[in-house]
Amino acid sequence: MTAAVDTSNTLHFQCETGNYHTFCPISCVAWLYPKIEDSFFLVIGTKTCGYFLQNAMGVMIFAEPRYAMAELEEGDISAKLNDYEELKRLCLQIQRDRNPSVIVWIGTCTTEIIKMDLEGLAQKLEAEISIPIVVARANGLDYAFTQGEDTVLASMAQRCPEQVQEEERETRGGLQALFYGLRSGKKKEEEGFHPHPPLVIFGSVPDPVVTQLTLELKKYGIRVSGWLPAKRYGELPAIEPGTHVVGVNPFLSRTATTLVRRKKAKLIPAPFPIGPDGTRAWIEAIARELGIPTPGLAEREAEVWRHPQVQEYLGLLRGKSVFFMGDNLLEVSLARFLVRCGMTVQEIGIPYLDKRYQAAELALLERTCEEMGVPKPTLVEKPDNYHQLQRIKALQPDLVITGMAHANPLEARGITTKWSVEFTFAPIHGFGNTQALLELVTRPLRRNAALKGLGWEQLVREEASV
Repeated sequence: MTAAVDTSNTLHFQCETGNYHTFCPISCVAWLYPKIEDSFFLVIGTKTCGYFLQNAMGVMIFAEPRYAMAELEEGDISAKLNDYEELKRLCLQIQRDRNPSVIVWIGTCTTEIIKMDLEGLAQKLEAEISIPIVVARANGLDYAFTQGEDTVLASMAQRCPEQVQEEERETRGGLQALFYGLRSGKKKEEEGFHPHPPLVIFGSVPDPVVTQLTLELKKYGIRVSGWLPAKRYGELPAIEPGTHVVGVNPFLSRTATTLVRRKKAKLIPAPFPIGPDGTRAWIEAIARELGIPTPGLAEREAEVWRHPQVQEYLGLLRGKSVFFMGDNLLEVSLARFLVRCGMTVQEIGIPYLDKRYQAAELALLERTCEEMGVPKPTLVEKPDNYHQLQRIKALQPDLVITGMAHANPLEARGITTKWSVEFTFAPIHGFGNTQALLELVTRPLRRNAALKGLGWEQLVREEASV
């Protein structure tokens, strides 16, 4: 097998015939139900879906879960039972026991196969029980696992109000004035914010990251009107025609499309705020679109790179190679960041690539490779794992970022690996989480260095040769 590194002046794209080798997208419930505090998620599927949820979210067993499994049985699949009555019974029980502000129905592969009209059922039931029911089709037939969030947010985007009610506007204004220490009646120009159209950010990230990114924009006089999702369903941001929207994750292309087509919002094309370079480019793109200067932003990025701990991590990465097998759709952003760290990316496998939504990120990756003087990698959409393993064997990368299914077999062959799923759940956005991101990337390299110091390197080589 030849090396998959493209030495030409442009990125090289390929598409293979492999299936999505990722988690099931119903796993999005794991990080969305704690984020939307007054929600309840009802996954409609088979026992297999229930077993998956049990295993994927078993670590949260001591928490008070706000999700449940509606198990489809033989009678449901053969249309001998009344779907509406069964779902109504479950939703009334949820309403009685938990009293959520919104119920999210998560469709699965089975509901797709039997052509279950979840949207029609939800519309009728919502009117009857007076609780909003949002339908998201997060089946593993069509989506990689992080795209489960995309389907949920795309459905919620359609529920965003077009304008904030006057009473709510006054309440929010009072809270903002209190937060920023403003006096009643103080002019907006004196608040430190530039006048600009409303700005809404979409993507589910931990609350500390929301605060960090909001404050980073505030430094340049940019006010964030709201986040999608909001902490509570009733606080969904108002999105009217002309509202500017920008994403924080590369797997939210359907949400972006919904906001533009259904809500007539204006999408800001930007890289994603992953790593200091991505965060700077994200802020610059927003400020450029709004016509606002960003003095000192380059120095802010340089300050992060100069941090002693960051420099120590960079010393472990410079000159090494990395190979992405493809799992969570964060691959392009992570590859761009690692190139800036001094690594060479041999291949970027990715389950699905929306070139329009990731156009700014792809352009930044290309520019970063040129600035760092390294070959531009090949991007392989929907990679065939067999062929990837042959390429890994030929290239012998220093690090492979892969799904959990392939990690142990690669380690047994002497290849250092890192689970890509860990980047999904870790706080990796913004300037303040650079060290956390580098900690994740370098952990397997530091582990192997420690094993080498203990004299285990020879043992690993012997096992790999068997």
